[in-house]
Amino acid sequence: MSIQTIEDTKVKAFPAKPAEVIAFTAKARRRFDPLAIAGKVASALVPPIIVIALMLVVWQIACSSPTSSLPPPTQVWNEAYDLIAHPFFDNGPQDIGLAWRVLISLQRVAIGFGLAAVVGVALGALVGQSIWAMRGLDPVFQILRTVPPLAWLPLSLAAFRDSSPSAIFVIFITSIWPIIINTAVGVRNIPEDYRNVSRILRLNQFEFFVKIMVPAAAPYIFTGLRIGIGLSWLAIVAAEMLTGGVGIGFFIWDAWNSSRLPDIIVALAYIGVTGFCLDRLVAAVGAFVTRGTTAK
Repeated sequence: MSIQTIEDTKVKAFPAKPAEVIAFTAKARRRFDPLAIAGKVASALVPPIIVIALMLVVWQIACSSPTSSLPPPTQVWNEAYDLIAHPFFDNGPQDIGLAWRVLISLQRVAIGFGLAAVVGVALGALVGQSIWAMRGLDPVFQILRTVPPLAWLPLSLAAFRDSSPSAIFVIFITSIWPIIINTAVGVRNIPEDYRNVSRILRLNQFEFFVKIMVPAAAPYIFTGLRIGIGLSWLAIVAAEMLTGGVGIGFFIWDAWNSSRLPDIIVALAYIGVTGFCLDRLVAAVGAFVTRGTTAK
């Protein structure tokens, strides 16, 4: 047996790889491309414009006969031109433009829907945390939410004895149910890991509500808010037809009593556009708060 000394040991050297230099470059900024922006705008606007134009053509053809009981678009334009061209005119308390009437109705919607949002989210969060509360109150919610808005109006008039608070109550009682139900479902679906984290951090009930419960259930909450804002707008228009005043709903009822069908059609267009804007507004706020996790 031979002993190999250190001097006899052969060391095999492996050639080292040449050093590599990695350069970190800043991410290139997106350049402003007006053509791309114009293409996106066109793809969003052109289809509905085409559909609306086709609907106007069909409407014109269908209602141009002398036996038609509805006015064609050309007649609506001629007879209701002042309402279309001057939405903000003000000739007195009862003689105002449709834009002012819409704003008056929106004030009532803001109060009623705001109260429904606050109460609905709080009550929904409370119900969502208790399985017994969910089982006990869910049938009540399901029954009350099917009551039509106008069915609440006689009770509200008897209770408040005034048209404005009665209309606000109808908005509140109509829009609160989807907010409560969706909030409760969102709270029930909060992952258990989130609750464990709150226990580790020793969060109190208020901190748990603000920091964990509301952010986690936000997609459900804003879904309920979108449904609620649509119901609010429907309710105020229907309520104003019976309670009077200067809102857009009473304008439609007054125009019907005066046989001004072109004015009614223009008012319906105002109602539809306003409802669409309200829905888009709540959807945009929801997408911003939830970082795009809600439906657009």
